[in-house]
Amino acid sequence: MPESKSKNNFLIPAIGTAVVVAGGVAAYMYFKGGPQGNVSDALNAAKIVPDEALMATYISTDPTAWAKLEQFGTPEAQKIVAKELENFNKSLSTDNSISYEKDIKPWVGGVMIAVLPPNAVKPAQSTPQASQQSNVLMVVGIKDKIQALNFATKLKGQKDLKIQETDYKGEKIIETSRKSSPTYTAILNNTYVVSATEKSAIENAIDTFKGQPSFANKEGASSLLTQGVNVENTVAQIYVPDYAAMVQQLVATNPQSAQLPAQTLSQLKQVKSMVAGIGIDNAGVRLKATAKLDPQLVKFQYQNTGSKVVSEFPSETMAIISGQGISSWWSTVVEQSKDVPELKQTLETARQQLKFVNIDLDKDVFSWMDREFGIAAIPSNQGVLAQIGFGGALVFQTGDRKTVEETLNKLDTIVKAQSLNITKRDIGGKEITEWEIPKQGALLAHGWLNQDTVFVAIGGPVAEMLVNRQGPSLDSSANFQAVTNTLQKPNGGYFYIDMDKTASLIERFATAQRQPISPEASAIMSSIRGLGMTATSPDKSTSQVEMLLALKPKSGS
Repeated sequence: MPESKSKNNFLIPAIGTAVVVAGGVAAYMYFKGGPQGNVSDALNAAKIVPDEALMATYISTDPTAWAKLEQFGTPEAQKIVAKELENFNKSLSTDNSISYEKDIKPWVGGVMIAVLPPNAVKPAQSTPQASQQSNVLMVVGIKDKIQALNFATKLKGQKDLKIQETDYKGEKIIETSRKSSPTYTAILNNTYVVSATEKSAIENAIDTFKGQPSFANKEGASSLLTQGVNVENTVAQIYVPDYAAMVQQLVATNPQSAQLPAQTLSQLKQVKSMVAGIGIDNAGVRLKATAKLDPQLVKFQYQNTGSKVVSEFPSETMAIISGQGISSWWSTVVEQSKDVPELKQTLETARQQLKFVNIDLDKDVFSWMDREFGIAAIPSNQGVLAQIGFGGALVFQTGDRKTVEETLNKLDTIVKAQSLNITKRDIGGKEITEWEIPKQGALLAHGWLNQDTVFVAIGGPVAEMLVNRQGPSLDSSANFQAVTNTLQKPNGGYFYIDMDKTASLIERFATAQRQPISPEASAIMSSIRGLGMTATSPDKSTSQVEMLLALKPKSGS
């Protein structure tokens, strides 16, 4: 597509541009998507990145790790991937003479993409496009010098490639352009290619190569680079040694953004550093991230949960968020609001508005949410849910049933005054209360699943599914287990999406809007089993997140 080709200027991390020229030999290459790889050389690559780098991503080029993707996908999805690879090869040269598999892949030994502090945009230059430009440096390893030389020789005859060389401290910087903004490149020690759209970035990399401080020995970065994250078949890792400083600098140099309030910056300083890894295993594509926190600033810590609340939902559930201790989270928000005037004002406004209907936000709403909770979307085509195709369910385990009942009674009284019918119904020996719209059915229902578990359901049919479940529970369903069983345990709860059920609703809405999903998008969605994510805090100074994009096993043609 012409538009996508015009944007091949360092879109991180999928797209990169590099030019290799050494002693009169020129090489030009594009990276679109993630190169294949091995992360063992990340530390060495970081020794060429200036220490001012805000973050770095290392994409390895070991084909054995990326080959794991071949075990997933439907025939339709495989055809899409093959087509994209063909289009990618066509974009490498004007005469289709360049192939990534034959000409580039054999010699590339890993790619590090570093984000440097953005060059300040002067007011006269300030445009949405200018403010979005990042100062990016790419470091590409050369694992096979002969193959790289052959590739450079092959590209030397490209007629539309303009090359200009300059010297900087004994190293050649090559300015290359091809009907677009120039790219600057240098080869260091015949081992690494450094490339950027800003000449100053190449000069800084050369300074670093010659002994100036590097990202590898920057405070906090060295441990991130050496320890990384434990995922199988790692294809990429991301390193952020100073999270607050990164956000602050990016915002400070963007004329389109307001300066961060002192209170917001204080919140950001809770996170000291972050490292993340992406790998491909037998279940799909997995991401793990670990953030180091300042224990003196952190006010809230995830509480591990047994996720027993998940068993209260039916296997038909298409999405759920579960966890524990909303009341603790609320107490933390209230405490922090004392130092954040905007947040404090928002909370006070909410309290005052609820007081008009005799509801105490702190006591009647949040105080009793002290145990596990689950918030889910459940498919249904009955009653008031017929048009949208799904309803919602909130399930809370509580140690204060008396307060819950008082709150629900208050809500029933308020709703009754709005001309809705309040009715009670027995389902499977359990009494539920419904808010009924005349001639349409129950809009909302609430009741108790057991002595300490209350539910609120959007749509009467959803309430019936919760109270009188006929089939297996969500936690025993094959899809939920496939998506979540390999996630870290214990944990603070789950975020889960069943892609088949979700995709059918997406296609339904798209068709209703007369904007049907493209065959390509539909094929990709049909290759995904689901998405699972969880988080935990082993201690007050560490927060961990794990996410799995669970893929379906490869099927035949």
